[in-house]
Amino acid sequence: MSFIEQPVVALFLSLALGYLIGKLRIASIQIGGVCGTLFVALALGQLGVTISPDLKNVAFALFIFALGFTAGPQFFNNIRGGWRYGILSFVEVGTVLLLLAAAIVIFGLDHGTASGLFAGSATESAVLGTASDAIARLALPKAEIDRLQSNMATAYSVTYLFGLVAIVVFTTQIAPLLLGINVREASAALARELGAEDEAGNGNGVPEIVSRSFRAGPIAGSSVGAFENSVNGVVTIEQVGRAGGFSKATTETVLEADDIVLVIGRRRSVIAISERLGAEVPMPAGDNVPLVERQIVLVRRQVAGLRIRDLRRLASSEQRRGVFISRIHRLGQSIPALPGTVLAQGDILTLYGSEDAIIRAAPELGHLLPASAATDFVMLGLGIVAGLLLGELSLQIGALNLTLGTGGGALVSGLFFGWLHMHRPQYGAIPTDAAAFMKDFGLATFIAAVGLSVGPDAFALLKQYGLVLPVLSVLVSAVPALASLYIGHRLLKIEAPILLGAIAGQHCSTPTISALVSLAGNSTPVIGYTVTYAISNVLLPLMGPVVVGMVGLIG
Repeated sequence: MSFIEQPVVALFLSLALGYLIGKLRIASIQIGGVCGTLFVALALGQLGVTISPDLKNVAFALFIFALGFTAGPQFFNNIRGGWRYGILSFVEVGTVLLLLAAAIVIFGLDHGTASGLFAGSATESAVLGTASDAIARLALPKAEIDRLQSNMATAYSVTYLFGLVAIVVFTTQIAPLLLGINVREASAALARELGAEDEAGNGNGVPEIVSRSFRAGPIAGSSVGAFENSVNGVVTIEQVGRAGGFSKATTETVLEADDIVLVIGRRRSVIAISERLGAEVPMPAGDNVPLVERQIVLVRRQVAGLRIRDLRRLASSEQRRGVFISRIHRLGQSIPALPGTVLAQGDILTLYGSEDAIIRAAPELGHLLPASAATDFVMLGLGIVAGLLLGELSLQIGALNLTLGTGGGALVSGLFFGWLHMHRPQYGAIPTDAAAFMKDFGLATFIAAVGLSVGPDAFALLKQYGLVLPVLSVLVSAVPALASLYIGHRLLKIEAPILLGAIAGQHCSTPTISALVSLAGNSTPVIGYTVTYAISNVLLPLMGPVVVGMVGLIG
């Protein structure tokens, strides 16, 4: 066993087996690689394997900074303008803290057990880092701090599984029953309201953008611009073929009956206007206009909050010619790019069309993302250092010492640098895939280090509380969701699929939104998920020190 007891071997074995376990599916539920890693690390930790605390701190700083960096643009936008959905994140935090306070008083939970219950029931692993840092700052002997941190990891491993099952079952089974809806039918109806072509469209709700060629026929004598304006700019004539050759169309080009026009637009729009044109003809090989995709980050506040259809109506005829929004990514999730979809600052928009059209339209929306895939380590290093310095600041209020700690400081720093990069994407780049790796690897390594540090105290905690922790985790998971369901449906009048997605987001539960999207048959629940996920992903980790302080006050 000496080989397995080597720290490096134990770490990567925990990651490999943990993510393998995380792929196992029970019905529609997967526990995920992070929780699986903790289970394996807890088992290996019984062999006496330990990992340097410095590695644990580095891994968590890397994770929490990347988390803030990717969430920054959406977080500030949602705090400012996404209150209709975002209020549910505050419902989550407030309700969980109230339930946790009651559990501390009734069952005498210690700092570690309360923090683990909070993190596991809310399925927010980042809480472990901020709470662990707060526990380490307590004026207690090292042996007691180690015991509390061990209790935190054990409580999390028990409550996460039950909290995850509770929120998945609630959003996919119980909530639809309480609302009296069929999720698939409600999602299809909502997609049609937003402008989806039909129920049998693409699985992610994104309409196709197509190019087809026709004889000009009935529109002969009119200019390209006049025809496009007559159909409200929903299609663009990109090229005109005449006398055996093709040339780029301009708004002033006057069409003749035998001209061949290459029309670009969403499939439904092209089909709708085809009856106004002559016969469809095949496009000669080699004469197709080169169409490209480019990504931009949406920055302009005047555009944020508009629907895609409104955006096209407000743009001038020249600005909107030949360019379409084909995909929208928000916090790494795909949002349906439908005519009725509301845009948000920080969205990553994929523009589809000719290179000239995209270059012309991009400045009206935001900034083209640089093609470079290199990480700016200058910004990364300075950002984390700034966060660590911020975490050293503290405020003494009576017996309560308030501090962001390492995790909270790095999170706030990441939020700021992420917001800054949105406005100046040419500086401080962390590519999406690189940021995702930093988050996944950083969190998994931190969790593995926590699990490996847990000794026999884990079994003592389980014997002490028995079934109390699983029952509490179900309550702490389901009650905030129930409160949000009532508030979102009765008071805020949020559409059911979006509301269910928002409840999954306030829980920061990726498995839940995956199950919801599968149940819905399209990605409309993601619209609500991204708003509450952005806010809860910041609020919940910041509550780690609050929970530790709360135990000291009322425990």
